Amino acid sequence: MKVAFVGKGGSGKTTLASLFARRLARQGNTVFAIDADVNQHLACALGMAEMDAVALPTLGDALPRIKEHLRGDNPRIASAEQMLKTTPPGPGSRLVRVAAGDPILRDLTTEIGGVRLAVTGGFTENDLGVACYHSKTGAVELLLNHIVDLPGQYVIVDMIAGAEAFASGMFTRFDTTFLVCEPTVRSVGVFKQYAGYAADFDVRIAVIGNKVDDESDVDFLREHVGDALVGWVGRSAFVKAGERGKHLDITDLEPANLTVLDTAKALLDSAGKDWIKFTRQAHEFHRRNAEAWGSERAGADLSAQIDPEYVLGPQLLETAPVLR
Repeated sequence: MKVAFVGKGGSGKTTLASLFARRLARQGNTVFAIDADVNQHLACALGMAEMDAVALPTLGDALPRIKEHLRGDNPRIASAEQMLKTTPPGPGSRLVRVAAGDPILRDLTTEIGGVRLAVTGGFTENDLGVACYHSKTGAVELLLNHIVDLPGQYVIVDMIAGAEAFASGMFTRFDTTFLVCEPTVRSVGVFKQYAGYAADFDVRIAVIGNKVDDESDVDFLREHVGDALVGWVGRSAFVKAGERGKHLDITDLEPANLTVLDTAKALLDSAGKDWIKFTRQAHEFHRRNAEAWGSERAGADLSAQIDPEYVLGPQLLETAPVLR
């Protein structure tokens, strides 16, 4: 399953993403986490020291290699340079397997407490004033378009904060999107904005309340998000310890907060996989990007990269080319 954590800046989405990833890994699942936020904090939230986190390999720097790898010998893609962040796979493309040993993930991820983590990389001095962050998250969108996740495998993405998460088609790449929402007017305002976008594109969202102190906070969330609320996390000594550099085993998280994580997993699993919709949405957003700017820049009709008969799914794993 593929899942995103989104929300207003400071809502705690990175914390919730890390707790969810650690819980799933502790239960024996295969977990691949991606930090796609401009503020790169997921590695530290998972338990890595900050001095080690800054040295992690980045997807943004590896984008040319990722494109060349995924392109494989797909005859519809003339060169890696003609791949957009939305380019979908087709016959001859290399697919990405979440299991350990996948050649592209092997070199670009680091294991932290049973979770395989990839980071996009933050802004550098050379980026300031000349690049937007989507130039880095394009690597994430390409990977998501090519990942075939099987039962017991989870891809967890900590998305960029605020409505920027909807600035590309990446918001359609998930089986469920969890919006982390504080009991404040600003935070529920972000939810309402997300909910409108999600409804337009058949994106499944659910809300996890965070920083909840009392029943009045719960009532406030229920009033504003309704049935989308699947649970809430209270102030946590476990989380506070982690923020102070003391990372406990996830089983030490407060029982009520563990229950919220397990409820979220059950909701995610209940969504099921819809590879036909996943592929249709990939084609739709690639066509949009090709027509809006990609084809003109490339000097070629990049919408022709779409093979309408090709549907991503596990049935392709036996025949998709693999580079080892």
